[in-house]
Amino acid sequence: MRKMSIFRFPCRTAPLPASVLLAALALGGCNQTSGPTAPVATAVPQAPAPPNWPKLPDGAACTKELSHYQTVLDADVGTGNVNRSVYDQIETELVPAANACAAGHDGEALAMIRSAKVKHGYRA
Repeated sequence: MRKMSIFRFPCRTAPLPASVLLAALALGGCNQTSGPTAPVATAVPQAPAPPNWPKLPDGAACTKELSHYQTVLDADVGTGNVNRSVYDQIETELVPAANACAAGHDGEALAMIRSAKVKHGYRA
């Protein structure tokens, strides 16, 4: 009687050394490494400089809002969540808001801050 495989095909048994050799070759290919790899340097985002704003009035809503938004932006650029070019663009948009806030135009400054937040995807 002939030996049958599990798929019901006649099969021949290979000699043991040939089977071992084939298994060793198959497993040997799984353990290859690409050799030593050089460490990957990670770019550390540059910390932003403080904004060049005029003195903002103490206790004004626009002062609080500008300071809070600036803190969030600094954290986002510091962690790499915001590109430096986008950060610079937002900072440029906040200068007129800071000027309006310093001049006592709280509502106007708040509207400009809100506009910048919405434009760049921040919660307003």
